[in-house]
Amino acid sequence: MNKMILSAALAGWMSLGCLQANAADMTTVNVGIANSSSDVAFFIADKKGYFHDEGIDAKFIPFDSGAKMVAPLGAGQLDVAGGSPSAGLYNAVARGIGIKIVADKGSTPPGYGYQPLLIRKDLIDSGKFKSLADLKGMKVAGSANGSASTSTMNEALKKGGLKPADVERLFLSFPQHVLALENKAVDAALTTEPSASEAVRRGAAVRFMGDDEIYPNHQLAVVLYSSTFAQDHHDAAEAFMRAYIRAVRDYNNALSNGKLAGPNAAEVISILTEYTSIKDPETFRTIVPQGTNPDGKLNLASLQTDLDFFKSEGVMEGGDVSLDKVVDASFAEDAVKKLGAYQPQK
Repeated sequence: MNKMILSAALAGWMSLGCLQANAADMTTVNVGIANSSSDVAFFIADKKGYFHDEGIDAKFIPFDSGAKMVAPLGAGQLDVAGGSPSAGLYNAVARGIGIKIVADKGSTPPGYGYQPLLIRKDLIDSGKFKSLADLKGMKVAGSANGSASTSTMNEALKKGGLKPADVERLFLSFPQHVLALENKAVDAALTTEPSASEAVRRGAAVRFMGDDEIYPNHQLAVVLYSSTFAQDHHDAAEAFMRAYIRAVRDYNNALSNGKLAGPNAAEVISILTEYTSIKDPETFRTIVPQGTNPDGKLNLASLQTDLDFFKSEGVMEGGDVSLDKVVDASFAEDAVKKLGAYQPQK
């Protein structure tokens, strides 16, 4: 078979959009991403050859939101995705759709509140807003009803002696939060990076409180496996996780004092500017990045708090769903056993 015929054959195989092995014994894994900075470990693993080392050919497939990845995951069209532990995810599992939460992707340890509460600057300057209790009656932008950020908002309201009914929620994409704050269409917003820093840079809002203060160690983003990938292609699922954990550790070596300012920062920022739509390295130097556990360990207490909140808000569609039906930490645990303990770079 000549090279042209072989190339055409491989292209045909890869276009099928499912898990297959190519002529070089590489396993194609379809990965749903949001093209955001929290996808950073996927990008590092790809750029630095960690996937290749494990025999994985990762194919990144962009989506507008994590919610849109649920159906392709359940159908086995996606093998892996970076998503949110949302009501929609739990509802899908309750309907029998096979998806597993397998590792941490984004969380809020102290200093890494990457989805802060923003308050319109004019409200701060005028003294109208001084504490969380002043949220009462205000319009607050969020990402989606039933998302993990709605649980963050609930924690903020509780700290202010308020309830969800005391504010008006508007659900917009994060870039729209910036415009809504500028136009005074909303009074406040829970906005993730880099949109949060952009709103502050434009003078539209003040970063009033990080979500690391509102809801410490909140499990905001997770790595998801389709059940087909986890069960029927277990070796590939383990290999993918080993590459991912290696990359997460590189990412942790780029962190320092709530910024991408650690020993490995320059390399990670270079990868982010290559793989995302943000091409200005200075943006990544100024934003507050997410935390990600170097062992991929999930905060189960946080996941349970959010699930309980979704149930109390009536956004669950019914059906018996519990964390033990959704979470499978074995892939990350096995990866850590093989890779050894995390050694921070100095």
